[in-house]
Amino acid sequence: MTTLDETSPDMTGQGTRPAIVVVGSLHYDITVDAPDRPRKGETVTGRRWAPKFGGKGGNQAAAAQAQGVATAMVGAVGDDDFGRGLLVGLDRAGVDRAAVAVLPGTGSGMSVAIFDDGGDYGAVIVSGANLAIRADQIPDARLGQARALILQNEIPEAVNAAVARRARQLGLVTILNAAPARPFTTDLPDHVDILVVNAIEAEMLGGGTVESLEDAARAADILATRFGLVVVTAGGDGVAMAGAAADPVALPALPITVVSTHGAGDMFVGTFAAHLALGDGPEAALHAANAAAARLVSTPEHARPSR
Repeated sequence: MTTLDETSPDMTGQGTRPAIVVVGSLHYDITVDAPDRPRKGETVTGRRWAPKFGGKGGNQAAAAQAQGVATAMVGAVGDDDFGRGLLVGLDRAGVDRAAVAVLPGTGSGMSVAIFDDGGDYGAVIVSGANLAIRADQIPDARLGQARALILQNEIPEAVNAAVARRARQLGLVTILNAAPARPFTTDLPDHVDILVVNAIEAEMLGGGTVESLEDAARAADILATRFGLVVVTAGGDGVAMAGAAADPVALPALPITVVSTHGAGDMFVGTFAAHLALGDGPEAALHAANAAAARLVSTPEHARPSR
């Protein structure tokens, strides 16, 4: 397993050398505020809608950059209004987008998310240009300057696997946020150092049912037989970590009032990776990520930073 140590060179702040490279999705989100989410065949009258920068890749890159860690995005958008909006969002977040491809004749990725009065949401995504990302969009010379690679499951697994192989050869720590969960069809797990999943994803990958913090700790321990370090987030129950690379940890959820859970996982992953890149150990990074996610879910959508 590749590890981060405190003697690695400082690569924080703005600059041409990214400490973190995110290879992943960019979605132009349309968020809808409604009293409830519609059932099959039902029409619900919403209160308002708004556009929002999104995609797990883009959100995680922005979250890492917000921690003061130079972050580069590798992805693809279409040559359309949504794509232009996504590029503006990356610029506003301060994320290096030199390796984001603009593809003529291809629609950008987008999603529609409906938020209900309980703070939960349901979403539909259209992948668009995200399915055309190439593993070679960022050269080895630039990838090798980073300390950590973040991947998610909103782009083809073959691309993730190819980039992870290169990252392993170049000595980067690879963090996979296996969201949404899907069966592995390549050797990707062999090149992942840290797996981050939520309760549902942990269950789908073989960690068992997660309905408590104790379940999350057990799932992390089970999944750690395949990955060097595993983090299982369990929403209001807390977060657990297990694996050979760190002592086991189970953190209860912080006492906050949940307003919206949208984006919590991405904030967690980006913050966790950023603190590892800053030289923090896994437990300190876990505490920082847990706190950042708690702040986000207790903040209304309209009060969050816009991109």
